[in-house]
Parts: sequence; structure tokens; C-alpha cells
Amino acid sequence: MPDLLRVSGLRAGYGEAIVIDDVAFALGEGRSLALLGRNGTGKTTLLATLVGVTRYRAGSIELAGRALVPLRPDQRAGAGLGWVPQERNIFRSLTVLENLTAVARAGPWTPARAFAMFPRLLLLDEPLEGLAPLIVQELLKALTRIVRDEGLSAIIVEQNPARVLAMTDDAVILERGSVVHSSESARLAADAATLDRYLAVGGRAH
Repeated sequence: MPDLLRVSGLRAGYGEAIVIDDVAFALGEGRSLALLGRNGTGKTTLLATLVGVTRYRAGSIELAGRALVPLRPDQRAGAGLGWVPQERNIFRSLTVLENLTAVARAGPWTPARAFAMFPRLLLLDEPLEGLAPLIVQELLKALTRIVRDEGLSAIIVEQNPARVLAMTDDAVILERGSVVHSSESARLAADAATLDRYLAVGGRAH
């Protein structure tokens, strides 16, 4: 299976601070990746670097063989990279369609055109954070359908390893801004020692 995303020697951060250093991993077409690590290990910064909103220092990012580093964030989105950050900057009482049309301006873009631009690779930064348990279960079902049944490639950051490992194909653990573990999700889910060492969960579901 060809790689959809290939990251090599990636080094980036904010200002003079280096947050991720020498990060390397690959994601195959149609596969999903759990991005794990304790708080402050660089997970969000890695996603932000992929979309081009951090200070790039070194390394390469290729999406379907296309170099992303020279591209602006909007050009990366046009290449098929979609980002759902942690911030919930939406009108909570409105539907998805209502949120899109609430700030719409006259021009060529319509909701239909927006919905047609689903990305080749979706980056989700803790999508379950702060949600009620019932909503979490519904969103988990939707995410599982998207990445399992519909085959959309995705990188998912989630604090609960049991949740995300059950729905993804591959897993990467970051520690101090570097990759310290890479394997298939099922293998990591069964590796209590590694889970306990880097995530302090001992393989238990939380």
C-alpha cells in the first residue's frame, strides 16, 4: 500500500523554542493513526506543523508524493489536508450547516461546495475532549465509520488510548517531541508495558 503521508526528520516549534525534533513516520492510503503521548509531548504541535502554522526548522512532509513544506496553510488544505483543532470556535446551539452559513459572504462558495471538499487526510486534535458521555459514544461511532468503513485516512490525537487504539490501524507515541514508539494499534493495545511506560495507563481502559 503506498504512503499517503510521509514525514521525515521534522523539526519545528514556536519562536526560538523547538517542540518536535527529528519526527519521522508514515501513513498508508486509507489507514488511520493514533497519535499518543502525555500532555506537553508535542502532539498538537505536530498536527499544527503538518498544516503549516508553526515555525518550521527542518525535515520533510509529503502528502501523496507532494512536498508540503513550501506550501502555505491554505495550499496544504487545497492539497487535501483537513484539520480539526482543539478549539471549539463555533456557535454551539447551531447545526453544522447553520455555522457555515452564519458567516457566509456573497461569492462562489456555497455549503454544497464546502461539503464536497472532504480531505484526503483528516487531522483530529482530541475530538472527544469535554463532551458528554452520550455524545462521546455517538462521535466514536461516527469516527469509526469514517476511518473503518469509508476508509478516510486520519490522524487522531486522543488522551484515552483504549478509545483511539480500538478504531485506528497504526499508532505513534511521542515523548519530549520525538517518536519513541511506532506499531500497529492492536499490537500497542496489547502491550501493557509500553502503555504504562509512556502513557501511565498499564493497558487499562479508561
